[in-house]
Amino acid sequence: MKKLMLLMLLLFVSNVMATPVNINTADAKSIADALTGIGIKKAEAIVKYRTEKGVFNVVEDLTNVKGIGQKTLDKNKKDILLSDTPVAEPVAGVEPKAAGEAKVVVEPAKAAKSK
Repeated sequence: MKKLMLLMLLLFVSNVMATPVNINTADAKSIADALTGIGIKKAEAIVKYRTEKGVFNVVEDLTNVKGIGQKTLDKNKKDILLSDTPVAEPVAGVEPKAAGEAKVVVEPAKAAKSK
């Protein structure tokens, strides 16, 4: 009984601790393994869509794939990558610094004086 409980716990933890997947480069099995509610058929549809239409530019583009709705997308957003470089999450309550005014690097040429 203890072994069964341990096995169930390990399965639960492995699903909770899923590794994010790059939907623009991953194969169908990797997508199905990483995303909740996405089986092999939907994962194959994602790969087919990507092959026919090009890469996903924003995560929301996944809803264009037949069978992928907003609820499925919401469950998986944290596990979806569009590139192999993860994007940092914004920190609540911290505003990004505003860019300063642009400085002139090259002075404009002076017009030649007419004689």
